[in-house]
Amino acid sequence: MFSPRHPFAWWASSRRNARGAFLGAVTLVLALTGTSVVVWTTPSISPVTSAARVVKTITHAEQLRSERDRLAARVAQLTAQLNNRSASLGYTRSQLDAASQSVASLKAQLAQLQGAQGAGAKPAASSAHAFTSTGGRVTAPSKEQLLNPASPYFGMYTEQAPFNFASFDATATEVGARPSMVGYFTGWDQTFRADAVTSAWKRNMLPMMTWESRPINDPNGVVDAPSYSLPNIIAGNFDAYLHQYAKDIVTTGLPMAIRLDHEMNSTWYPWVEDDGHGNSINGNGAGDYVKMWQHVHDIFQAEGANQYVIWVWAPNRVDNLTSSHRALPYLQSLYPGDDDVDWVGMSGYLRPPFTAGQQYTFDETFGATLGQLRAIATKPIILAEVGATETDGHKPTWIANFFSGLNADQNKDIIGFSWFDLAISTYVQGTLATNDWRIDSRPESLAAFSAGLLGTGSRFHPVTVK
Repeated sequence: MFSPRHPFAWWASSRRNARGAFLGAVTLVLALTGTSVVVWTTPSISPVTSAARVVKTITHAEQLRSERDRLAARVAQLTAQLNNRSASLGYTRSQLDAASQSVASLKAQLAQLQGAQGAGAKPAASSAHAFTSTGGRVTAPSKEQLLNPASPYFGMYTEQAPFNFASFDATATEVGARPSMVGYFTGWDQTFRADAVTSAWKRNMLPMMTWESRPINDPNGVVDAPSYSLPNIIAGNFDAYLHQYAKDIVTTGLPMAIRLDHEMNSTWYPWVEDDGHGNSINGNGAGDYVKMWQHVHDIFQAEGANQYVIWVWAPNRVDNLTSSHRALPYLQSLYPGDDDVDWVGMSGYLRPPFTAGQQYTFDETFGATLGQLRAIATKPIILAEVGATETDGHKPTWIANFFSGLNADQNKDIIGFSWFDLAISTYVQGTLATNDWRIDSRPESLAAFSAGLLGTGSRFHPVTVK
């Protein structure tokens, strides 16, 4: 068998013999060439010279021709042997090249392929692929391979990724690990951006798109967007847009996660059904959210896009909501059903105002909501949007406890998180406040994050960077 560690083994028994045989073959070829030149091109023995000169040199010429014939026979013999060996080698190398290409394409899938060993995992499916505008091939694991990863996802939202990775890469370098997921936001006034998906997969990252059924530049807290009401979506006002969006995903041919109309149990988005006090928001009614979700899902199914889309249903942290929205039956009423959801998730932040005696633990932030998610569905759980403020200085402790919670046995159904790596200024009760959610907001927070992600006992196994 051909071994890439011994490239001369196929035509000589050792590297020294291989070098000697090669030099001998070269010498023979040069001798043959020189003889041919002398015999056929030297004027002194040209067939058009005078008969007297031919008579004088004929004996020498015959000797040269005899030597040439002998050398030619030997070279022909060696050449035949080399050709036979080369043909065999070429076949072996072609097999090796094909295998190498397969290995290269599968490197991007290694962690996900291992995930097929998990409980309830489906057999591994073929990988997805697409071609960029420049003709380069982009490959990715299939949806089935991504649903239950062997190593949990580490994701980030930054200001410009996946369209520009400058700040994304800078933070990853500080952390010392390369994320396996990149999150971004888009609105229903925007067409599908194939470049977002392909640029993510060029870096072996799952793109998770938060898809808001409103214009992308509408501010949070503004709930009146009559054109984008849930009844209008259900009635088909956006069907042409949705069909084209699904077709574009199919054309791109790469998997992605879609977090559609997140935090639907809150009171601050136009796709919310009510304000917690029985009043409609944006003309929406009870049951409309589920009908909207199923309508969108059905359109994607009709276009064949659901083979590429991981549907993420992600409410807000329940214990920070109005009392009527905290109860399990309310959240259950917003769940579209197992057939239309792949992952369940949540948003969870350490954010002010803080209360006396508050605990900065994983369970304090996520426990109540995780309990409801597990009561509603048995789907994998993604912490779809998380972060911690630097206000009051609790962030390093909270981050350490965050990773301790993720590594606990009872939370192994959590398949990852995506960190909101931005500093945002907003008005809270009429006062402008800035929350620095960034991982590197101060050295102590960055150190706690790196230690939690990469330390002993971590379930995360990201590619490390320096």
